Amino acid sequence: MSDTDTAMPIAQYATLGPELILDAVESLGLRCSARILALNSYENRVYQVGLEDSAPVVVKFYRPGRWSDEQILEEHRFTLELADLENPVVAPLVLADGRSLHHFGGFRFAVYPRQGGHTPELSDPEHLHRIGRALGRIHALGAVHPFRARPDISLDSYVHEPARFILEHDFIPGALLPAYQSLLADLLPLLREFMTGIEYPIIRLHGDCYPSNILWADDGPHLVDFDDCRNGPAVQDVWMFLSGHRDERQGQLCELLDGYGEFHDFNPAELGLIESLRTMRLIHYAGWLARRWDDPAFPRSFPWFNTPRYWEEHILTLREQYAALQEEPLRYL
Repeated sequence: MSDTDTAMPIAQYATLGPELILDAVESLGLRCSARILALNSYENRVYQVGLEDSAPVVVKFYRPGRWSDEQILEEHRFTLELADLENPVVAPLVLADGRSLHHFGGFRFAVYPRQGGHTPELSDPEHLHRIGRALGRIHALGAVHPFRARPDISLDSYVHEPARFILEHDFIPGALLPAYQSLLADLLPLLREFMTGIEYPIIRLHGDCYPSNILWADDGPHLVDFDDCRNGPAVQDVWMFLSGHRDERQGQLCELLDGYGEFHDFNPAELGLIESLRTMRLIHYAGWLARRWDDPAFPRSFPWFNTPRYWEEHILTLREQYAALQEEPLRYL
């Protein structure tokens, strides 16, 4: 990682204030109107900033120590290439200096156009179909070659590393520790079997494709926040739109993949990965919260985390996933 990635303590990042935000934006030659609105983001700090002579922009200040400059730029190149091909994504602005990633006061940041919209209606088959079409178009480009700097979705990064961090830092209450460790020991062989036993092409993904990262406008879905983009199986960007009983999920899947198939072939064997990926995400999410617990924004925003009740429910959910891993996967009819 670059020096910029590691030089800033989290306490300094947590106190990023309006004056520095405005100075950073104006350092790019943009004239701010001093109107700043903090947007809903925890991993990074994201603000809508008003400009005097044009529409407001969205400015993302990157969390230090997470991605290197090259990894961020690889994300930018992917989304810019998608946007050039008229895919419905929100890509960073390339400003007068020819750059999309900027540095100011020890911070790294990017500027985006503001995109209006609302969360899609997943009960609406048309919304699902059009989301599927958008994903198919994105994956058609993502399949051309993998990311070189950004990581893969893997058992190491999504299960082993977060679970190790949780255990080494004593997040699990002592009375629940045997149950958690025993459950991990049962889950790991099943996850390994699915993730290594099913063949699938590795492509560039959005990586964190769930309804809140789609803005639905009059012209359809717009995908935002590629901050978690990685290499992995195509189904990673599909399964988080599935909810409800099995019959409901089956119907949702068919709508998504009918749209998807208009632009890119989907490998049906990947449907066998859905419950593995869901389980991995649950463990990864708990580890993400644990790793961020020294950031003052996290205890304020997630007061329910790191309580005995949270860990009881987390263990129960993982037990349910152990059963789900042994069920028949959904099918594309």
